[in-house]
Amino acid sequence: MKNILLICFLALSLKGISQNKKGSNLETITLGGGCYWCVEAVYENLDGVKSVVSGFSGGTVPNPTYEEVCTGETGHAEVVQITYDKTVTDINEIFKVFFTVHDPTTLNRQGADVGTQYRSVIFYKNAEQKKAAESIIAELNKAKVYKNPIVTKVEPLKAFYKAEDYHQNYYANNKNQPYCKMVIQPKLEKFEKVFKDKIKKK
Repeated sequence: MKNILLICFLALSLKGISQNKKGSNLETITLGGGCYWCVEAVYENLDGVKSVVSGFSGGTVPNPTYEEVCTGETGHAEVVQITYDKTVTDINEIFKVFFTVHDPTTLNRQGADVGTQYRSVIFYKNAEQKKAAESIIAELNKAKVYKNPIVTKVEPLKAFYKAEDYHQNYYANNKNQPYCKMVIQPKLEKFEKVFKDKIKKK
């Protein structure tokens, strides 16, 4: 019931946010919603998404390694940079998925993954993305869709650093690993249930 309420609310609240149709049909957005393996696996299955790259943003160290980010001392968040076709999906739908498949009310934590690198954050690259992000967060809080306030940060994208190759397409390449079965698979199942009409055709 909670998932249905959330999606209905998102559909109404985001209906009026316009999209810029000038120029290229491709757009990018950078999101952090906990472990990037989880977020990457979900968005790779959303129709209209052309690519999902796991990496790091929001820190102070140039070109950080995964091991450095894991210390929590670089200031980076694990993120995914999503490139999507605006004629197939849009920023509204991207945010609908984002606020459905992770918990935006837990500070620096997603489940057992704890640390600032797992914070909930939206890195915007233009005014349109910033407005859309701030609007949906305000509306979700106002409607009390979640029991606790949303702690998702909305920050300008200053730099994105791609993670090491073995982090890319992690779920697809490691489906039998315990973390993939216990943590990523349930998120995928939730996505597939709620967004069954938006799943990318194989």
